[in-house]
Amino acid sequence: MQNILLIDDDNKLGELLSTYFAGFNIHCDNAVTPSEGYKKLDEQDYELIILDVMLPEQDGFEVCKHIRKTNDIPIIMLTARGDVMDRIVGLEIGADDYLAKPFEPRELLARIQTILKRTQKTSQSPALGTLRFGDLVIELASMQVTIKGEAIALSAMEYQLLVLLASSPHTLFSRDDILNKLKGVDTELFSRSVDILVSRVRQKLKPLEMIKTVRSRGYLFVGEAS
Repeated sequence: MQNILLIDDDNKLGELLSTYFAGFNIHCDNAVTPSEGYKKLDEQDYELIILDVMLPEQDGFEVCKHIRKTNDIPIIMLTARGDVMDRIVGLEIGADDYLAKPFEPRELLARIQTILKRTQKTSQSPALGTLRFGDLVIELASMQVTIKGEAIALSAMEYQLLVLLASSPHTLFSRDDILNKLKGVDTELFSRSVDILVSRVRQKLKPLEMIKTVRSRGYLFVGEAS
């Protein structure tokens, strides 16, 4: 059974989702405050977090940033309004996906299954090895990225993007290519999300300049294999 965590102060929603997900072999723990969520994360291992934006103690954006300091677990954020700016901010600080309230549990389940399937496929891939580009090393078996031997903390989505580009150096990927490969065509997305994701990866790879923008066409990895 897969184990996920919901951080949302709506107890009724937590009970509803826990019951619904149980029918799909997913156990969902509920935390109604950020502090309770942090405690559960310290005590147990989870494969994904569902995180509401509107929370007591801290808002979901602050919680996401706090989690991202030490943990690359996939995060789906729930936004009450579904505003584009809420979604952009969530992506900028490390969220992997977002869903506007109110939503159908089936839609949330589909997004969870897509992310878990993607991360599980990567971790179990038989074609595991090492990608080396000078000071940048990507260990596919351990999903660890280092620059000059120092580990770089990447979220699950950031790691997936880097591996996608680095596995095919000097190959141009359009935004649609990236969206379809990383998220699946059934997920509601927009091109701006790709730009944000690329920007996040670039910041974490500094001072290396490995990802080039081809104006109006997309992105390509320009590192030279070593």
